[in-house]
Amino acid sequence: MNSFIALLKQEMIPAFGCTEPIALAFTSAKAAEVLGTFPDRIEVKCSGNIIKNAKSVLIPNSNGKKGIEYSAILGAIVRGSDKQLEVLNAVTNDDVTLAERLFHEKFCQVSLVPGVEALYITVEAFAGQDMSSVTVKDHHTNIIEVKRNQTVLFSKTEEETKQSCMVMKFDDIYDFAMNGNIDEVHDILEKEIEYNMAIAEEGLKTSYGANIGKLILASDGNSLATELQAYAAAGSDARMSGCALPVVINSGSGNQGITVSVPIILTAAKIAASKEELFRALVFANLIGLYLKAGIGKLSAYCGVVSAASASAAGIAFLRKENKHVIADTLSNSLACLSGMICDGAKASCAMKIAASVGTALLAYEQAKSGNSFQARDGIVKESIDQTIDTVGTIGRDGMKETDSVILQKMLEN
Repeated sequence: MNSFIALLKQEMIPAFGCTEPIALAFTSAKAAEVLGTFPDRIEVKCSGNIIKNAKSVLIPNSNGKKGIEYSAILGAIVRGSDKQLEVLNAVTNDDVTLAERLFHEKFCQVSLVPGVEALYITVEAFAGQDMSSVTVKDHHTNIIEVKRNQTVLFSKTEEETKQSCMVMKFDDIYDFAMNGNIDEVHDILEKEIEYNMAIAEEGLKTSYGANIGKLILASDGNSLATELQAYAAAGSDARMSGCALPVVINSGSGNQGITVSVPIILTAAKIAASKEELFRALVFANLIGLYLKAGIGKLSAYCGVVSAASASAAGIAFLRKENKHVIADTLSNSLACLSGMICDGAKASCAMKIAASVGTALLAYEQAKSGNSFQARDGIVKESIDQTIDTVGTIGRDGMKETDSVILQKMLEN
């Protein structure tokens, strides 16, 4: 129980803007603070997955700016690394004007670091004869080293850097969500409901990106399934297009946080579920989402909204008091179909992937209820849901490594 509570507290945190650009801004802000003065220039060295996920998404409060350079420059300007993934909340129009000038003056240089973890950022800041260096690895705000000139001010060992490996099982998550004491995460769940619904509603009110959420409602707004797809997609429409609203994330991703939670929140309202029932369904779905991504990694070629949508549909089954077999089959059916959708970075089309994933995951739930679930040895489906999840993790982590490299190569040709 304590491990699950600790995991939820660690992972379900607010983020202001897409997490990879914000991680860049956070690292840059910390480097500028350590330097002690505004830099003459900065150098960003990062992994391919950081480049992929920061290349095309709009930065909130930036008047439509995007990309690694602007993320890092704005972080150095505003500082405030103590705000972590909400570091750019304080950006002003004057900051954006300064960032634009510095961008054109080549203030920030970016390079790819091969052979590192998928989530890796080093920012070096220079002023006269002085320099500072901050490195983040594995998690978006996990600083593993801080240096000023040649002095190491802070460092973590490899063992300390790696998140403690928590062995999760479907049955344990189910039992905890059903019977565990979740009082300690009530405030996090309240925030998830407030923040993630607010950005979904904003995405349906205002024009953002490709307006996928609006298009879905316009095509067929009468069914609950359509509404769930539309609201989840609309949250991504807004978030990927620079909406200045925070999101409670899952597995380091705002899109996954929206996808895992919004369909459950809407369903709870439709069926008049109690607040406690909603809370427990959200605990279940968030933990399942984290379980699915634990084997894949936070960043990979495997689209994370697949995991989030599958977890969300299982959470809806949990909310509707289906038996454990139906809930597990919902998850298995969804993963059997959706696994393999690629991640080509954070951008407007993420909303379409969310809509497709939520729709398929809801069909997987209907499939499970009707007794038509896929059977073991149907492709990647295994005897148990834990074995299926492990298989998906291996495919996403190991099997799609080359896919990840090819995706990045093709994206950089643009």
